[in-house]
Amino acid sequence: MKRLAGKVALITGGARGLGRTAAALFAREGASVAICDLAPHADDVLAAIAAEGARGLYIRADVSVRDQIERMVAQTESELGPIDILVNNAGITRDATLLKMTDEQWDQVMAVNLKGVLLCTQVVARGMVARGRGKIINASSIVGRFGNYGQSNYAAAKAGVIGMTKVWARELGPKGINVNAVAPGFIKTEMAMAVPPEVLHRLQSQIPMGKMGRPLDVAQAYLFLASADSDYVQGAVLCVDGGLLL
Repeated sequence: MKRLAGKVALITGGARGLGRTAAALFAREGASVAICDLAPHADDVLAAIAAEGARGLYIRADVSVRDQIERMVAQTESELGPIDILVNNAGITRDATLLKMTDEQWDQVMAVNLKGVLLCTQVVARGMVARGRGKIINASSIVGRFGNYGQSNYAAAKAGVIGMTKVWARELGPKGINVNAVAPGFIKTEMAMAVPPEVLHRLQSQIPMGKMGRPLDVAQAYLFLASADSDYVQGAVLCVDGGLLL
C-alpha cells in the first residue's frame, strides 16, 4: 500500500533541490502533487511525477505575497482536490556578516523563509481545519538551532520557523492537524555546493557520519511526517544532519 495514496500535497520551492526530490517521492507514494516555485518552468519535475503515475501541477507563485498564495491554493484545490499535506520548503539565502548585512538582504530572507511559511500555512490550514485533518511540514535548518557564520538573517528565520511550528502544533493539534518541522544539516544541493570546497571539507569533518546528506534523506523525513506513520508526532523538530548537533 502506498503511504500517500489518494492524498493531495502542496510543496513550495518544489521545482529544485529538496522540494523537487520530495515531489517525486510523494508521487511514488501515491500523492497528487502541486509544486509552487518562482522557477520559469518545472517540466522535469512534472515529468518525474507523471512517470510515477501521479497527477502533477506547477504554479508559479511568490510565497511572500498573500494574493498569490490565495490563488495558488484555490487552483490546487480546483484541479487536484483538497490539500491534505503542506510542505513549506521554499527558502533563499542572502548571506553577509552582521556589520555588512543590508536591510534588503534581511528583508528578502525574512519575506520568503519566515513570512512565506506563515502565509502558506494560514491559507491552507483553513481548509484543513474545516475537514478536521491535515499534515503541515515546515523546513527549518540546523542553522536555526546553533547559528552559522554570516547568516544572521537565515538563522533568525529558521529559528522562527521552529517557534511557529511549536505554536501551531498547540493550536491545530486539537483540530486534527499534525504540525512538525524538519531541520536539515549540510545537504548536497545546488545552494550548498556553491560553498567553496575548503569550507565544505571543514564542515564535513564536523559531521559524525563523515559525509553530507542527500536530498533524498530530507525528502524521506518529509514523507514520514506526511504519512499516517507520524499520526502521533506533534510539534517535533526532526534533525536530518548526520549527528552534527550531538
